[in-house]
Amino acid sequence: MATAPDKISTQAILLSVLFCAGLLSCSPSYSNVAQKADDELRQKLVQTISEADSFVDRFDAEVWLVQKSAVLAKYVKDPEYRLNILKEVHRAAKRAELPPEFVLAVIQIESHFNRYAVSRVGAQGIMQVMPFWKHEIGRDEDNLIDLQTNLKYGCTILKHYLDKEEGHWADALARYNGSYGRYTYSRKVIHAWSKNWR
Repeated sequence: MATAPDKISTQAILLSVLFCAGLLSCSPSYSNVAQKADDELRQKLVQTISEADSFVDRFDAEVWLVQKSAVLAKYVKDPEYRLNILKEVHRAAKRAELPPEFVLAVIQIESHFNRYAVSRVGAQGIMQVMPFWKHEIGRDEDNLIDLQTNLKYGCTILKHYLDKEEGHWADALARYNGSYGRYTYSRKVIHAWSKNWR
């Protein structure tokens, strides 16, 4: 009876991904690497993965969260908050049928992941949503600084414009940014998407 190729445990793969992402210290042996893993971060990652309900399976969640966390560390220092952002972005993007990596690129350009950001024209939160949308849908009490609320609004608006533009990302982004007919903003987001998040 033929046996399957050597199975690598989920923990071993996770540790390998953590190592490649720079979240583990360099060490000559697997056991040393495992010992040097940040136990607190590992625990937070396990908790985040267990709560991440928008992934097909747990392994996908582990790999995606670890990879994107390494990139997001440039903007968000707190590992627990970083993982929470990623989990919520993934959930909101999937609900709106958008690629989560694309939403991350939009957020990078819009607010640099600052949930308290307010633009000179009054756009608020991580995806820089204009407050007039709350009045338009009769939800004046919504708090656009709240991460989940802002992501729901932002992803829904972005998906609407993408559908309106029949899948043309540059035009949808220009509409989202209020710069339709100009593509400076669109180029920035698409560049961030291809460079950092894909």
